[in-house]
Amino acid sequence: MRIKTREDRRDRIKYRIRKRVQGTEARPRLTVFRSVAHMYVQVIDDMTGKTIASASSTEPAVKGTLGKDEKGGNVAGAKAIGKAIAQRLLEKGVKRVVFDRNGFLYHGRVKAVADAAREAGLEF
Repeated sequence: MRIKTREDRRDRIKYRIRKRVQGTEARPRLTVFRSVAHMYVQVIDDMTGKTIASASSTEPAVKGTLGKDEKGGNVAGAKAIGKAIAQRLLEKGVKRVVFDRNGFLYHGRVKAVADAAREAGLEF
């Protein structure tokens, strides 16, 4: 695979991560996607291929909890999404997850989602 664009580089890193990170029923995979304006988080059981829970900055339920300085495209909004996904998982009885940064650097908004989920009660 030749690396021509940033997306090609991220795909290459993503494949390398996914070789080692796999979600099970006991410990599903929490994966993060960030676009310029929004954040999306899914928790996936790779053994069955099903999504257990998801949260995004485009949902009305999450949008309503965001303050005036919080958006899906900044760190404050990412923290709100991390709290939301943690609450949804704890309601379903899931406390332990495996974090998949999806080829993004563990920095900024991606790190904020992980830290907020940890603070809300998830174990990585």
